[in-house]
Amino acid sequence: MLKAVVIIPARYNSSRFPGKPLATLKGKTVIQHVYEQASAARLADAALVATDDIRIFDAVSSFGGKAVMTSAGHASGSDRIAEAADGLECDCIVNVQGDEPFIRPEMIDDVIGLLYDDDDVSISTLARRITGIDEIFSPDVVKVVMNADGFALYFSRAPIPYYRDEWNIRQESRVTSQESGDKYNLTLNSKLLTPMCYKHIGIYGFRKHTLKAFASLKKSRLEHIERLEQLRALEAGMKIKVKITEHDTFGIDTMEDLRKAEEWQNISL
Repeated sequence: MLKAVVIIPARYNSSRFPGKPLATLKGKTVIQHVYEQASAARLADAALVATDDIRIFDAVSSFGGKAVMTSAGHASGSDRIAEAADGLECDCIVNVQGDEPFIRPEMIDDVIGLLYDDDDVSISTLARRITGIDEIFSPDVVKVVMNADGFALYFSRAPIPYYRDEWNIRQESRVTSQESGDKYNLTLNSKLLTPMCYKHIGIYGFRKHTLKAFASLKKSRLEHIERLEQLRALEAGMKIKVKITEHDTFGIDTMEDLRKAEEWQNISL
């Protein structure tokens, strides 16, 4: 059996919410919620936090967790976990973001299981079927399309796949006293009530050698356009296997997100 380790990248100086890993949510810090969920994964042999700030390191140590210090110069969480993984004896690394307190242990097991079950899988991840039309057209919700074997074809902030015959987007140009630019009106065909679109859940399983190779790649063209790191892997020919899950997560990016998380009833912490 392969050995898998969950690494949770957590930096202090977030531009939108500085110190968010140490924010309190339902009586515990956000990072403690994430760590406890990761530690409960059945297929994970260990969990640790990779951080660039001694305050986060000390907070993790105070609740009995394991943390390692990494460089403050990393541009992404993947770069941070790649540094942390260098000194580990393991076969697989799971990247669980430090601002995802609602991640479930079984979701971590799912991405590890994809790596266990198929040697052709370079990277594993999850997706959930979208049920609301607002999510489909929101650029904040990343969509993914897969082939018949479950391998990702593309990730986008745009609505993909685009239902040409059922959706009609009409562009209107108008200028008001407060704003200018292009506006879009969407007409939906009522015959298509549940389009088959999937929201990408940002948890990744890597084979250790794949993570090292990925971290060595330069930022790619599509990654730069969509601001999606996983497109770098696709452009490099890495195979990303996607498993459909019924679970959703809620990332904490702002103080408003923290307030919403306190009220979120999908999962109780």
